[in-house]
Amino acid sequence: MKDQVTSFSVDHTKLKKGMYTNRVDGDVITYDIRMKTPNAGDYLGNGEIHTIEHLFATYARSSRYAGGLLYIGPMGCRTGFYMLTRGLTDQEAIDLVRESFDFIAHFSGEIPGSHEAECGNYREHDLPAAQATSREMGKILAFWTPDDLVYPV
Repeated sequence: MKDQVTSFSVDHTKLKKGMYTNRVDGDVITYDIRMKTPNAGDYLGNGEIHTIEHLFATYARSSRYAGGLLYIGPMGCRTGFYMLTRGLTDQEAIDLVRESFDFIAHFSGEIPGSHEAECGNYREHDLPAAQATSREMGKILAFWTPDDLVYPV
């Protein structure tokens, strides 16, 4: 059998909402942005995920951290997102996530990339749900520090 995927070795019965260092591969750091408590019956909706993805990317790709963001994308279990960075400190990664959630929470107007020619599923967005989750995550991460990035044991 192949080596176990890092995230599968985390005890999901102890995992809470927050942000964690999932793995370090050379100079690439993968963060687990956990927005829902695993297996609690409350998951991110598809439209919500899609809107967070569009708005997070819009903010992050134009922020001062743009050069350090490699990827941001949803988890298949619909409890959060993975974010891959290079060259950002842990504090900068936390700041990027906080700022992105603040941007989403206060966003108004047309969702970037939400036209048929720009997106493969342009009709499925849920801005109110994305904003509610972003406001909640903003509160959770308000005082998050690099010391908090360790998975609970």
